[in-house]
Amino acid sequence: MLQNRQPRQEAAARKGRNLHVGLATCETEILEAQKLRYRVFADEMGARLATRTPGVDRDIYDPFCEHLIVRDEDAGRIVGTYRILSPAAARKVGGYYSENEFDLTRLQHLRPRLVEIGRSCIDAEYRSGAVIALLWGGLARYMQENGYDYLVGCASISMADGGHAAASLYNRLHEKHQAPTEYHVFPRCPLPMAALRSDLATEAPPLIKGYLRAGAWICGAPAWDPDFNTADLPILMPMSKVDDRYARHFMGRRD
Repeated sequence: MLQNRQPRQEAAARKGRNLHVGLATCETEILEAQKLRYRVFADEMGARLATRTPGVDRDIYDPFCEHLIVRDEDAGRIVGTYRILSPAAARKVGGYYSENEFDLTRLQHLRPRLVEIGRSCIDAEYRSGAVIALLWGGLARYMQENGYDYLVGCASISMADGGHAAASLYNRLHEKHQAPTEYHVFPRCPLPMAALRSDLATEAPPLIKGYLRAGAWICGAPAWDPDFNTADLPILMPMSKVDDRYARHFMGRRD
């Protein structure tokens, strides 16, 4: 289990703010992370979230997830989060969140070693890089300490322009970063690529850029998520293929 303190990353974080990473240990921390998610996804990005509690992003997967959080100890608040769905928890809830968007049949044999991550967000005042570094370090340690081999998730691209940027980005990235055929998945609600431009010079969102630099694969064409108004890329990260620079920094791996 991931410990609540990661001294290596904390030392770097203290150069700016007093930031700590760990798994949420109580319902109060989980609720605060869910409120942060609501502020980012609904208030900031305009997502339509089906929630019974105003100002809280919570769905049927949350009770089964572990919640990775970064806390600013000086400010006394949570400023970044990921939620983590382990293989055992996915079996209990009936599947992965990603299965609402993609047919994951070809990943069936990976399920005992497959962890899903999602709902990644960072407070607008803390997007300088330190928080995402802490979150990725926490994820790496979670995977290492629990012996899991694959991370899966949906990486979102805004469709504020109707989807042209998303189609162009996929067109530019997928050949270089596509997964082997045996790991391909298929969108349930595909982005209508044929109706969109695919030649725009579009910059990848920082999260997608980071995943791909670390060694992640794109496992298929993007799905359209109408509630979040995003195009979602299916991402698979085999931990054995994590780029050496990332492995040394986040996992303590030595050459």
